[in-house]
Amino acid sequence: MSDRFLNRTTFGDVKNAGNLMTLDEAHALLYEWVPNEKLRLHMKQVAANMKAWAIEKENADEQTALKWELAGLLHDADWEKYPDQHCKVIVEELEKRNIDPGVIHCIASHGPKVFGVEPESKMDKMIYAIDELSGLVHAYSLLRPEKYEGMEVKGVKKRLKEKAFAAQVSREDIADALTRIDVTLEELIQFIIDHQKDAS
Repeated sequence: MSDRFLNRTTFGDVKNAGNLMTLDEAHALLYEWVPNEKLRLHMKQVAANMKAWAIEKENADEQTALKWELAGLLHDADWEKYPDQHCKVIVEELEKRNIDPGVIHCIASHGPKVFGVEPESKMDKMIYAIDELSGLVHAYSLLRPEKYEGMEVKGVKKRLKEKAFAAQVSREDIADALTRIDVTLEELIQFIIDHQKDAS
């Protein structure tokens, strides 16, 4: 059992459904809590992927797309300052701010083996699937002189098989996440290549 288990399965208050931060507020929190530029970029890339997925694959309206984007943007907000209490601190902060419980649950479930919270909604399952794979795709882009330009799925898959490459990326989590969604590894890699390259 992880020592970061949250030991609960409900988050926020249902009466706050639909209550979201603005992107400006979320970015203010991000910059206050996350001095590390690389970590901020990761969170922005996950947010870009989540927003794009919501709009393109789930036909989400603006409010729903913002929910997905906020979950992506803030999922690791407490990782740098409070590594031993990730993601307890950000969950409690969002509860204090009366944020939509769906956003909070999504963040709490982005690492089920670490936090002990199972992904339930499509949004939960997608952040779990996108998070680690996004990091691996970005690490691969840093190796390539042309970065994302011309990047192919097969190149990413090759790196995924190399356990020493981006070793902090959990291959086990990626495999587990893919069993929960009706999307192939190849499809998801291509989606991430296409959608996170412009996040900054």
